[in-house]
Amino acid sequence: MSITRQRPLGGGGHHVLDYLKRMQAENPAFFYAVQDDNNLACGNIVWADATSRTNYSYFGDAVILDTTYKTNRYRVPFTSFTGLNHHGQPVLFGCALIFNESESSFIWLFRTWLHAMSGRHPVSITTDLDPFIQVTVAQVLPSTRHRFCKWSIFRETRSKLAHLCQSHPDFETEFKKCVHESETIDEFESYWHPLLERFYVMDNEWLQSMYNARQHWVPVYLRDTFFGEISMNEGNECLNSFFDGYVNSSTTLQVLVRQYEKAVSSWHERELKADYDTTNSSPVLKTPSPMEKQAASLYTRKIFMKFQEELVETLANPATKIDDSGTITTYRVAKFGENQKSHVVTFNSFEMKASCSCQMFEYSGIICRHILTVFRAKNVLTLPSHYVLTRWTRNAKTSTLLDEHASELPSTSCESVIVRYNNLRQEAIKYVEEGAKSIQVYHVAMRALQEAAKKVCAIKNHSSGTAEGATVTNGSRGELLVADEDAPSNQSVAEKEKKIRELTAELEVTNQRCEVYRANLLTVLKDMEEQKLKLSVKVQNARFSLKE
Repeated sequence: MSITRQRPLGGGGHHVLDYLKRMQAENPAFFYAVQDDNNLACGNIVWADATSRTNYSYFGDAVILDTTYKTNRYRVPFTSFTGLNHHGQPVLFGCALIFNESESSFIWLFRTWLHAMSGRHPVSITTDLDPFIQVTVAQVLPSTRHRFCKWSIFRETRSKLAHLCQSHPDFETEFKKCVHESETIDEFESYWHPLLERFYVMDNEWLQSMYNARQHWVPVYLRDTFFGEISMNEGNECLNSFFDGYVNSSTTLQVLVRQYEKAVSSWHERELKADYDTTNSSPVLKTPSPMEKQAASLYTRKIFMKFQEELVETLANPATKIDDSGTITTYRVAKFGENQKSHVVTFNSFEMKASCSCQMFEYSGIICRHILTVFRAKNVLTLPSHYVLTRWTRNAKTSTLLDEHASELPSTSCESVIVRYNNLRQEAIKYVEEGAKSIQVYHVAMRALQEAAKKVCAIKNHSSGTAEGATVTNGSRGELLVADEDAPSNQSVAEKEKKIRELTAELEVTNQRCEVYRANLLTVLKDMEEQKLKLSVKVQNARFSLKE
């Protein structure tokens, strides 16, 4: 029998539900679900807005599940699915309230959230150390690499070994050093066992269980999988970065919605600023390398700075050839004067591919200094395309990626609405971004959107007055009802009148949806106006500063 940890929903939960219902009514691509509709007193809730679902199609390769807020010191059992965007910033993929903690609840949560994300499994997922979650990931995401965040491991270690940490303060320091600084599996193994012997904890059950699970949390065992982390040594010390500062131990369900919206709005503004900085400023190049110039034009500012750091380090990391079998050449690369910390790079000149023992590219998606050193030795002047991950580039958020995954979606009317909404939204964003750059382009973009709005309304009005041959969607069942133009002409009058009534009712539903889409389009136009005013003020201030 599985253990269940249950918390009451209370009036605040109904406040959240009312908000989710209102958001879904305003936007059909807004998703939410309740685990037990008949028992809202303990029903778990999961939701994802349209932006979260769109962002997952771009950046859903590495996911972080943050369950920090479900601990007793917080008033809300809040959970979030997040990741990193092309600027290395936290990006939201969905949220949940877990009032009833059990194995079945987490399985429902993962399956429901995965359904909202069109069934696409992530490459990796990072979670707290939780037995329910561990079982759930293995069952629902069997092909996804599961990692425990080191912060939760260190937290549990301090709790389980409180007496040892108090009597030997240097144990925790040595323990973290063993985890963080081991560059190979052999190095970790040679450090771990003497550490336990030195502090006489060889038989400690907690440490033994953590050693048995080392493939799930020790970095050196995980570097062959993409986790989207820009720094190899950062790790996920803490998971709650997206809502950090917005949800805390005093947050109640009544104010959760407001704080949720503030966090979403704040990170959206930070992403817009990063987009603007990347597009409208050129980074300072530090080498004459054509590869650096190429990377500056491909990557976002944050990712380019990381690539540039690796490129500059090649000057202090000479490569020594240790084997050459024709097509395959092997090098030893080490920082000058630190040969004991060398890395082995294998280069295939036919495929223009290299692999490094540090596995930085596999782990972070950014090429390491060791491979770049070998490229310099082999006169590889530009980055091969397979070393440029789209998710780290300026063009990461393009409709192409959406179109690729659109073909994988189930062919239901609900999913079709989501795909159409996301594609239209992405095209509208292009007008916003380009139109905000100058007043001339702004007026052109505004006229184009207004003209498009007129055409949409014209088509909607035409559809309202045409029943013959129309195709309408039944939102409740997700079926297509088509007026049959080839129906027998000897239908009775009653049958024809019934058919007309059915089509009229379906057209009314369609009209209501068109009104929602029209409202969304007007919202985009309004956002463009506001964005234009903000950017106009920034540009004027910048020009004034330059004149001074």
